[in-house]
Amino acid sequence: MESRIANAAARAGRPRSEISLLAVTKKFPAATICEAYDLGLREFGENYVQEFEAKRSELASCPFARVHLIGHLQSNKSKKAVEIFQVIQTVDTPKLARRLDEETHNLLNSNPLDAMIEVKLSPEEGKSGVQPDEVPALVETIQNCAHLRLLGLMTIPPWSKDAELSRPYFSRLRKLAEENHLSQLSMGMSNDFEVAIEEGATLVRIGTALFGPRKKA
Repeated sequence: MESRIANAAARAGRPRSEISLLAVTKKFPAATICEAYDLGLREFGENYVQEFEAKRSELASCPFARVHLIGHLQSNKSKKAVEIFQVIQTVDTPKLARRLDEETHNLLNSNPLDAMIEVKLSPEEGKSGVQPDEVPALVETIQNCAHLRLLGLMTIPPWSKDAELSRPYFSRLRKLAEENHLSQLSMGMSNDFEVAIEEGATLVRIGTALFGPRKKA
């Protein structure tokens, strides 16, 4: 995995240090997180508030882990989300941004919550995210929230075995980030992360390629 990331960065003329690996551990037990942590990984991604809440008590041996919520977040779960996640990558409405800001403010001695805007670039009905033309307004909303720190943008293109089919979506997200003066891009998964790196990803979300197939429910 490390060599694949480094090689993709080299093809794009980028330093490897610009790219972070987010280990996606949804549907995997807490023990998997602990094993990955012991091997040096520090950034982890989870899709569901309730699932990670159940694992969290078993992660005492991982004090420096940063856990990102990369699944859709309903406003009514925002209180718990700000308690257990260090980054929310899926902010997609002003309402959710203000709710997260309020809940973060209510935490005693809390630092600003890191946030990213999820952008919907594909026509798939099941995908969440803000429309591209609505990004500037949401950027302004989050930047006016005293208890949120906006990092950048994230997106999920349609899944395909052909990684090249993801390239236009990654290119579009990069341009949106440039237009809105944002530096971080969360894009690319096990099937297309090398193309994402070539298009400017600063954070790639890798699950299957690290841990193997998830068990089906």
